[in-house]
Amino acid sequence: MKKLLVLLFVNLMFVTAGLMAQGTIDSTEITSKVPELTQFHDIIYVIWHEAYPAKDIAGLKGMVEKIKADMDKINNAQLPGILKDKEAKWKDGLKVLNASAESYYAAAKGNDDQAMLDAAEKLHADYEFMVRILRPVSKEVDEYHKDLYVIFHKYYPVKDYKSIEPMMDVMIAKAEACLNAKLPKRLESKTEEFQKTVKELVEKTTALKTALKTNDGAAIDKAVDVMHSKYQDVEKIFE
Repeated sequence: MKKLLVLLFVNLMFVTAGLMAQGTIDSTEITSKVPELTQFHDIIYVIWHEAYPAKDIAGLKGMVEKIKADMDKINNAQLPGILKDKEAKWKDGLKVLNASAESYYAAAKGNDDQAMLDAAEKLHADYEFMVRILRPVSKEVDEYHKDLYVIFHKYYPVKDYKSIEPMMDVMIAKAEACLNAKLPKRLESKTEEFQKTVKELVEKTTALKTALKTNDGAAIDKAVDVMHSKYQDVEKIFE
């Protein structure tokens, strides 16, 4: 079984490399990260792990210009294709993060030390919320989603079923790998629901492989839609 999974993984690497070489897909398009938000962690780390615990009010106030510069970049950031389905949540989160940043700037102009500390705590919390919006449920789910993105947004719209066929064994293996995913502690209570939904995802992914053998366009389209919908069910568990 391990040898089979290794072979499937190697096959996927060749398929992905081929797609990228043809210009069909860019690696950044299937990467669940926003570099501008990642960069913001540098200043958040200093705020939360250094200045805040030390109650370094002067230090916190001195970070305003850096925060403003980073917030400007975050506000102008574009989500990669694989995260477009999270755009509404991203925009809502941005509103909250911007409000926290404005509160931070206002506190920095005043002389209320507690207000400054509270503003720093809120900015950190809202940054963490933004990270959670983008963070995959698990690395296994993220790997599955990368392939699903290619199928649903590249091949499916143009009915390129032949390009989907060689991906299916790897897709099934990745769906099965999700069954072994370890959920973060805050989500452990949803493990049973997660397992049940992932088992259904394995079934729907396998069903697409079967449908592809029929050469029936309508049946294939339905199988793709059902598989995609079931993946969304997996994500909804953690909303």
